Amino acid sequence: MEARTELLDALVTLRERVAAVRLALPLPGAERARQSRAELLAQLDDYLVPRLRAPEAPLLAVVGGSTGVGKSTLVNSLIGRRVSEAGVLRPTTRTPVLVCHPDDRAWFADARVLPGLARAAAPQDGDEPPAEAGTLLLECSRSLPAGLALLDAPDVDSLVAANRDLAAELLCAADVWILVTTATRYADAVPWHLLRAAKEYDVTLATVLDRVPHQIAVDVARQYAALLERAGLGDVPRFTIPELPESAGGGRGLLPGTAVEPLRAWLAHRAQDASARGRAAYRTAWGALDSLRTRVPELAAASAAEHAAAVRLAQHVEDAYDAAGERVRRQLTRGELLAGDAVAHWRGFPTDSSGDELLDACAEGLSALLAGAVGGAEEQIARAWRAEPGAGGVPVAVTEGGATAADRTGLVVRHWRRCLEELADEAFRAAGGGSCTVEEVAALLAAALLGGARAQAAEEALHRIIGVPGTIRLRERGARLLDTSVHRALRGERERRLAPLEELDAGPEQQVELIAALSVLQKEQKER
Repeated sequence: MEARTELLDALVTLRERVAAVRLALPLPGAERARQSRAELLAQLDDYLVPRLRAPEAPLLAVVGGSTGVGKSTLVNSLIGRRVSEAGVLRPTTRTPVLVCHPDDRAWFADARVLPGLARAAAPQDGDEPPAEAGTLLLECSRSLPAGLALLDAPDVDSLVAANRDLAAELLCAADVWILVTTATRYADAVPWHLLRAAKEYDVTLATVLDRVPHQIAVDVARQYAALLERAGLGDVPRFTIPELPESAGGGRGLLPGTAVEPLRAWLAHRAQDASARGRAAYRTAWGALDSLRTRVPELAAASAAEHAAAVRLAQHVEDAYDAAGERVRRQLTRGELLAGDAVAHWRGFPTDSSGDELLDACAEGLSALLAGAVGGAEEQIARAWRAEPGAGGVPVAVTEGGATAADRTGLVVRHWRRCLEELADEAFRAAGGGSCTVEEVAALLAAALLGGARAQAAEEALHRIIGVPGTIRLRERGARLLDTSVHRALRGERERRLAPLEELDAGPEQQVELIAALSVLQKEQKER
């Protein structure tokens, strides 16, 4: 277990890649992948990285199991006094308690292991334990051999979700798992879920069969051994504790020393015998490292699925706004904006309608055209996204001040109008002016650009005012301005729609970097 810089560096890099994975979309299997990611981070942060950095650190044995199987009573009995609260109230162990030899306290007082938990001194008899979540209580006892720490974890099947998550995190931090069950619950699903996980990760493991009535002790022990054998766990050390008066009454008493002596001796041997200690730590650490071969690719596959979903969602947005742009350009080419109020002002121009009135009507028509195009694109996106299971996880884009699409496209059109007037003013002055006004030239230009074939008269009027060459140049510049403004309006809405997807950070690099980091780690592990 001597740490190698290369192996540790590879492990830290992999940890960073796992932490960078974002699984925000509600895809099939995403919840399981998120849980797997959390477990990976817990095991890397709480166990593997600390163990490789300090291979000489004391062994940490975590006592885990279902609600009410006697975990705290077992820990108290191994220590010889009450250090962890036990009782009839379930779940009793809300705050985990870590007990170590006084000489080993420094190893656990800082954030070397379980960095996400604050440290506090364990309360003395009669004191209330701290109510804050995320606290690890530290207790020292010389009844434990140096080199070994015991941790009483919350119930893995607690009704409180935070307790269940904490129990899983604590098990991920352990060198040794001590799984406790009872004579009436040894075949339940929960202990076997833990046993299968321990086998998968090749953890150094011991099981305790607690509260076994004397009359059926032999039969229960034989049946439990047979179940373990069939599960490929026949070599796991098993300890049986008989049903005793101290086991009743909420577990507030201590079991006789003879009842827990075999387990205490087994733990002491793991801590004090250098060979046994090395095997325990090596087996668990290497088992956890080996488990990364399947767990990391599974996480990478989930990341790839999220990237694929994000690409599909983004493509629907792109397709919708591409189609909207084509529709707008077709309508402009056909001159559909020279209709309604705009055509009335055009027919009355310049005698009954001023240049400003015609410009207003043209700008309003362009605003309505763009707002309608955006609305159509959004309807197309909504239809396409209803068929995508991940769409529900994309946050809604929020605009500062609550501006609507019509507000934003209207702003673009107002800018287009100002620029159009500047172009008209420049052309009018270059032609030496005339009897008409700059506003009338701008209105004629707007009609020529938006009226299609029906606005031929507007172009002819411009010929008379600024000449044919000037009209050609002005019209070309006006067409570019119109195309730029339409593109700007639709691009802005498209980018606004895509922004929440981009913020998900669901790029392909996450999958690539995960697999690359795992490959480097496996290479270093093989050399080790």
